[in-house]
Amino acid sequence: MQGLKAEILRGFWYMAVPGAELKPGGMTHLRMLDEPVLIGRGKDGKVFALRDICPHRGVPLHYGSFDGEAITCSYHAWRFNREGACVEVPSMVDGQRIDMSKIRCGAYPCVEQQGIVWVYFAHGGEEPSGATETPPKVPLFPEDQGPETHVKLIFPCSIDHTTYGLMDPAHVAYVHTSRWFRAKTRTVKEKTKAFEPSPLGFKMATHQVPESQTFYKILGSKVIADISYALPAIRIEELHGDRHNVVGLTALTPITDEETAFHQMFWTTLPWVKPLRPLVRAMSRKFLNQDRDIAVQQREGLQDEPKLMLINDANTQARWWMHLKDEWVNSNKEGRPFVNPVQAKTLRFKS
Repeated sequence: MQGLKAEILRGFWYMAVPGAELKPGGMTHLRMLDEPVLIGRGKDGKVFALRDICPHRGVPLHYGSFDGEAITCSYHAWRFNREGACVEVPSMVDGQRIDMSKIRCGAYPCVEQQGIVWVYFAHGGEEPSGATETPPKVPLFPEDQGPETHVKLIFPCSIDHTTYGLMDPAHVAYVHTSRWFRAKTRTVKEKTKAFEPSPLGFKMATHQVPESQTFYKILGSKVIADISYALPAIRIEELHGDRHNVVGLTALTPITDEETAFHQMFWTTLPWVKPLRPLVRAMSRKFLNQDRDIAVQQREGLQDEPKLMLINDANTQARWWMHLKDEWVNSNKEGRPFVNPVQAKTLRFKS
């Protein structure tokens, strides 16, 4: 976690795009885990993901066309199906033979769930299994219900530093000073939070949201929160009021080892959210841009390669995260099951 770059974990599902952005017969492209990825939706509505490079002459496939069944490269019109296999080479003449099974652009496991398109990045060609057999799922809402809102920001820092910002309690009073979020800015109080391990990370024990956080009052009185973190970089926050519920999902996807796509989504039982989506997105973007602005400042300092330090207990979650990443990498190298290194503990800090 010391420098600008971070080791990128494989063997996980990463968020690509919201499903609502892909129409039948449509495609989009992006960089994920420093690889070029093309995402498409066939005429049948199913999503797929390919390596976005034609193996013939290296032209990205997104410059070509997609008819809902196959993608045609813009350079020589080689066609690839949704599994990444070449199905046509127009320049061949009668009598010429080629083993088409050997021509592939490469494909990734791809799933649409709860309105999100997820892509699986394997260690070495394996299929998703075990704890990572399926993408992350938010509780309370069905698999066919997408988020009410989605905000995406690009953070100019590694997935490690972006993740640490998610679980850093001490910065909130100084960075997030919007009046709708915190009634009294720059006021810190001592807090005690209990944590326990979860299958691929850890979670904060159920607790009541402080009444000073005025935004949550719309859910009712005595709002209860459950917050969990899981590899590779997933945060799920459940808010339960006596009137309504909200579930937030933060999914981080490394673009490169020093740039990260930050996705924030919300599901809710609030009936009046739909007409207010532009306002909710604007408020979320303002909140997250405060984190991004700090990340820009931090990057400036990290370029001089300072030796960083963490303190107890405010930075214990960041230490846990480093241990979780190390254990995932080591368990895969050694061919053994992942063993969560986090132990149940109560932390005290000011926030």
